[in-house]
Amino acid sequence: MHGIDRVAMISLHTSPLDQPGTGDAGGMNVYVVEVARQLAEQGIEVDIFTRATSSALDPVVRLTDGVTVRHVHAGPFEGLTKNELPGQLCVFAREVLRTEAMFPLGHYDVVHSHYWLSGQVGALARDRWGVPLVHSMHTMAKVKNAALADGDTPEPAQRVIGEEQVVDASDVLIANTDIEARQLVDLYAAEPARVEVVHPGVDTALFRPLDDAARAAARRSRGIPEDAIVPLFAGRIQPLKAPDVLLRAVAELLAREPGLRRRLVVPVVGGPSGSGLDHPTSLADLAVELGIDDVVRFVPPVAQAELAEWYSIATLVAVPSYNESFGLVAVEAQASGAPVLAAAVGGLPTVVRDGRSGLLVDSHDPLAWAAAIGQVAGDPAFRARLAAGARRQAEKFSWAATADQTLGVYQRARALMRESAA
Repeated sequence: MHGIDRVAMISLHTSPLDQPGTGDAGGMNVYVVEVARQLAEQGIEVDIFTRATSSALDPVVRLTDGVTVRHVHAGPFEGLTKNELPGQLCVFAREVLRTEAMFPLGHYDVVHSHYWLSGQVGALARDRWGVPLVHSMHTMAKVKNAALADGDTPEPAQRVIGEEQVVDASDVLIANTDIEARQLVDLYAAEPARVEVVHPGVDTALFRPLDDAARAAARRSRGIPEDAIVPLFAGRIQPLKAPDVLLRAVAELLAREPGLRRRLVVPVVGGPSGSGLDHPTSLADLAVELGIDDVVRFVPPVAQAELAEWYSIATLVAVPSYNESFGLVAVEAQASGAPVLAAAVGGLPTVVRDGRSGLLVDSHDPLAWAAAIGQVAGDPAFRARLAAGARRQAEKFSWAATADQTLGVYQRARALMRESAA
């Protein structure tokens, strides 16, 4: 027996019920939901605490058998930015502790917090409940600030200090990749023995290649010609994710090969987020400025099943981010049979096999990205090899494996806490 019966997950700043691709909802939302579901499959009850952002939300929502989302009232429902949320930590923590107090002593066996704001609350719950704290950073201020996009806003000192405190308070830190583990040690002085690497996964039944007939039908339903070249971006529209790099690369490609214009469709699937909210039309304005607004198509965030179809009809999926702790878009796209062009940063070299499942680009220079797009789009045989390799690469990652390893981390965290108390 694993000895873990109930887990309190904390995802303060974004709800697992939110639609990924806009606001603060992204890969972390998918991660929390999928790991919770897989743990529930093993008979573990998971409560996910998140901040209520609407009075219409039920206080308790059953996500699936064994997984409950608890909406905590902390601050006004709307209008708070992520940078304003630290002011609500005390209220949020009080309500989390109050919920636990309704149950018999020792209700939860472990606290798993996601992102530094949640880690602050998790540290308090750890000490109050006498259970271990496992923390997943997902992103880190020091890493982001070291690779800022032009014009992006640096993460505040408050977050840097808060992250350092969470690292010190955690019994075990979960890193998505070996690179992230090294960053935790080198930048945050984490004890190497308390850092565990657990790769996120992908649902290969949902994200899968379409056959030729289904792919053609999916393109027709979206008004995309069957012979179109479709370089796709999916994700939150903000400087960190660098969708502008794809647009500038497309402009370079068309300047070099004007004849491609009649066959080119560039979907941007997602909504403004983060500092991108300051100028929500900036990417559309850039498309006009570059003279490519006729080929760029903006698509609001879509449900996972529809996103899988978008990936599958793409010629390639671009992930030009300035940093990614892992890159769920890259692994989802590969599972859908789409070659991925990814910036060689963060966890993306772990996800994408250069020359086998896609291409890694060592810069954010639009000329380099234009060349990479041209290489994949202009060589059908090469593209087919990448597409086959993409699916094989994605099959190395599964949410079941992620949950199994996470459960092992919970058990180790509990052992470490007992050792330190002895």
